Amino acid sequence: MYARLICSAGASARCFATAAIPKVRPISKILISNRGEIACRVIRTARKLGVRTVAVFSDPDEKSLHTQLADEAYRVGEAASSASYLRGEHILDIAKRSGAQAIHPGYGFLSESVEFAELCQREGVIFMGPPSSAIRDMGIKSTSKAIMAAAGVPIINGYHGADQSDECLQREAQVIGFPLMIKAVRGGGGKGMRIAEKAEDFLTALNSARNESQKSFGDSSVLLERYVRSPRHVEVQVFADQYGEAVYLWERDCSVQRRHQKIIEEAPAPGLSEELRRELGEAAVRAAKAVGYVGAGTVEFILDKEDLSFHFMEMNTRLQVEHPISEMITGTDLVEWQIRIAAGEPLPLKQSQITRRGHAFEARIYAENPRGGFLPGAGPLRYLSTPRTSTDVRVETGVREGDEVSVHYDPMIAKLVVWGENRAQALNSLVARLGEYHISGLDTNINFLIDLASHPEFQAANVHTGFIDEHFDTLFPPIAISSQQVSQAALALVFTELQAACSNGNGGQDPFLATPNARLNYSLIRTLNLKANEKVYSVAVKFDGEDVQIQVDNGDWQTIKAERVQDGGRLKIRANIDTNITTYNANVDGPSVSLFLESGKLDFELAEPMFLSAQGDHLGAGGCRVEAPMPGVLEKVLVKPGDQVKKGDSLAVLIAMKMEHILKAPKDATIKSIGGAEGKNVAKGESVITFVDEEVDK
Repeated sequence: MYARLICSAGASARCFATAAIPKVRPISKILISNRGEIACRVIRTARKLGVRTVAVFSDPDEKSLHTQLADEAYRVGEAASSASYLRGEHILDIAKRSGAQAIHPGYGFLSESVEFAELCQREGVIFMGPPSSAIRDMGIKSTSKAIMAAAGVPIINGYHGADQSDECLQREAQVIGFPLMIKAVRGGGGKGMRIAEKAEDFLTALNSARNESQKSFGDSSVLLERYVRSPRHVEVQVFADQYGEAVYLWERDCSVQRRHQKIIEEAPAPGLSEELRRELGEAAVRAAKAVGYVGAGTVEFILDKEDLSFHFMEMNTRLQVEHPISEMITGTDLVEWQIRIAAGEPLPLKQSQITRRGHAFEARIYAENPRGGFLPGAGPLRYLSTPRTSTDVRVETGVREGDEVSVHYDPMIAKLVVWGENRAQALNSLVARLGEYHISGLDTNINFLIDLASHPEFQAANVHTGFIDEHFDTLFPPIAISSQQVSQAALALVFTELQAACSNGNGGQDPFLATPNARLNYSLIRTLNLKANEKVYSVAVKFDGEDVQIQVDNGDWQTIKAERVQDGGRLKIRANIDTNITTYNANVDGPSVSLFLESGKLDFELAEPMFLSAQGDHLGAGGCRVEAPMPGVLEKVLVKPGDQVKKGDSLAVLIAMKMEHILKAPKDATIKSIGGAEGKNVAKGESVITFVDEEVDK
């Protein structure tokens, strides 16, 4: 059992001079006011330390992994975050009823809520985060920048004032110049953040940032800053105890982002001198001490990629999503540190004892469509196979095969974390392990992550926040599908059909594994259409019980020797196609076929006959209606039937994964009908706005 000494983490560090001995309180149980992978992460460390855990869950999360791993779980409300994971008073009541002495907020939700931290302190429950005063000071960006300037931490110029009128903000924007960044004062995670490239874009960007900030943080206030093109985003992990001591655990580079959100991180930041690393770390410690910080925090800097000068951006007063890479290079467990600090213990290590070894990467695996503008997705994880974990490979996740990625929460499926002796070794491991991460049932960014990590400029560590835009064409090359890949998809269908047919007469056993190399008393002749990347391939297949013959698009017939490889019940095939022997995994789910190849996943679909598909409704954003580009909630409808709209006019606002998306008119048109009332859940591809068809409706 873990020995504990506790003082309230809400007590300000400024009282250390007068309070030498913290209040002693035992912790035997922690409530985790979060969900998904971070809840699972906290549970694992708590279990290691002998501390019991209490989970909370919304209605769609009742059977989720974190509720299964925790010792106890309590319903906290309906699906929407505002009706569940943001109900601070209700969560605190659950903590008291369950006998939990402390609450771990994870990240997001209530983790940076001043009000919740103060409520915990008043009710005598330990908030496992910094004092509410530090959250307040660092959470309001205008305040934090003033404090940082006073502490000698470099800051970037901008407007951080209280006057939030349109007139004042427009005037200040003109003084700063364009392009400029509009940021929610209480923002984080890219939410409430917009770039105005020129003056005429300013009001639209301002209103969008305000709306998103209000929904995410309950505050529409913004600040303005000069937008530095293509900087590096470098952040420092800090930790402070209740005795006024603070340390840094080196830095992370989080430069490669989409939608202002991190997608891949590494530690340490490449290309920095040891002197610069120390300067960053010492500046971060000064920042933490300036606000009387306690616990885990991250100080984020903008680093000029040319002269390597750095400026304070913000401080995240919580454990970061990317904390595992700091753990990998320092050999620490930062969640354990959080528990020990909340227990009133001093920092486990002094600055001189914190060593750095090797290099680590974290890749965030999201349900999203990178080729569709990184729009978030949702749906079931119908097939899920992850890389084998080890001391050098971690899979941080909160989902299992069959679970649903919900439209109501962040679309992150998992974090893949790898370590190597150096950057090149770690990067090779990352690419290999990403190739072993297999998901079917919804779109993910795994293929994009493979292409990104394999990109020559990323391999050379030439990273910056504009990396994806700069290298867009090479990161998203045209998809070329070979006849060999079409044959591989056809083979997957053959093996699946034969397994089903032969197993019926084999006691349910897989014939390819039960009688290897045997000739099967079964034959098959098929003609099918396989669709991939909007192209349909005509495939003829013959199977005579031993060999498979395949013809693609009336080309030459190929005789293929193939066998199924033992892989724990998964479909794994070794095939000799055109003298090329290759082994690959596949998944067949109804008409869908997913190949998992060295270059990533390739999806095929059994196409309908032409006379059937021709009858389908192909109206879309470029035709007679505007469809939802992803599943979400119809937050606001800005038009009504009969309205005349111009190309580019805003029609509706869709909220998906806590992000605001504005649907715009693709052409000049007249509104015919609205696809639903505000607040309605809409599926991807569902009609939101229908236009009058001038040819049909005239």
